[in-house]
Amino acid sequence: MRERSVASATWANILIWSPTLATHRKATESKMSVAAARTAAAQTRGLRPIRKIRKLVHDRRGLPIPHVDIVVRDTHLSRLGEHYQNTLADDLLYLTYKHESGPCPSPRNIRLMYDPEDPYIKLRHNPPVGGSQVSRKLAPLTTPDNVIRLERIQLHTMAKDALVSKQNLLGPIIALRALSGETEQGGGRRGSTGVQIVRGVKSVGGWVRPGQPVGAKVDLLGSKMYEFLGTLTEFVLPRLREFPGLLLPAASTNLQTPAGVSGVVSFGLPPEAMGFFPQVEVNLDAYPKTYGMHIHFITNARGVGAQERARQLLSGFQVPFVRR
Repeated sequence: MRERSVASATWANILIWSPTLATHRKATESKMSVAAARTAAAQTRGLRPIRKIRKLVHDRRGLPIPHVDIVVRDTHLSRLGEHYQNTLADDLLYLTYKHESGPCPSPRNIRLMYDPEDPYIKLRHNPPVGGSQVSRKLAPLTTPDNVIRLERIQLHTMAKDALVSKQNLLGPIIALRALSGETEQGGGRRGSTGVQIVRGVKSVGGWVRPGQPVGAKVDLLGSKMYEFLGTLTEFVLPRLREFPGLLLPAASTNLQTPAGVSGVVSFGLPPEAMGFFPQVEVNLDAYPKTYGMHIHFITNARGVGAQERARQLLSGFQVPFVRR
């Protein structure tokens, strides 16, 4: 009887402690597997280099700078850009070319009002005789290298509500960004300045102070410029009521002015015209209201008759003109 009780007690202890033994066995196997994994990793560590993860560097705006240089370029010419390269440039060269058989005359010496050798005139403003010569500057000779071309388009809008509160300037900024698609250095293009805030230069009537935000502007270059021009001539101008075209100056108008020799053609659009752009029309309810804007077509034309040559360029892009 005693031997039977001892045997039963022994089996009882084995049954009680068997879960503990199983747990201890699993822990031992896991430790052995971890050690084996570490040994295998140590053996293969010398075969392949360990890749170090570099931390991303952030710019002044808090945006991460990637490790590689990302450059966005145009894969093809835009439709209007290709039209200018293939057709319009040759036509403008033919229209604006003036043949000169003899050598080019030397530039005329401009006489100053005061003697520049006089010691009492060294620090004095010495204008030329006959006034400013800006409007009298002759245009350079037309060659295949300096054919008139469109350099950039500038959109400018003013918000009178911004004089009361700066928050009212948010609407024009959002609208110009939607129209242009430009952001500051967007796509890796360092020349892209994005939408800029226009501030007052001097005090006007007591309601505009120097440095006060009064509007916004954006410059369009390259393919963005031609895309905007195509949208303007195909979707916006035909939908304007009672819009015959851009007014040409009268035949008796003096074109020898600083504006006439600058090669810039400007005109304005009413507030309802902004809603005709597809970029704004698709989500028109998101804007507090529509804004009028001025559009400046800036070309490389200089000298006498520069504005007339700029109008010839724009007429080739289907921009309508009408005489008063």
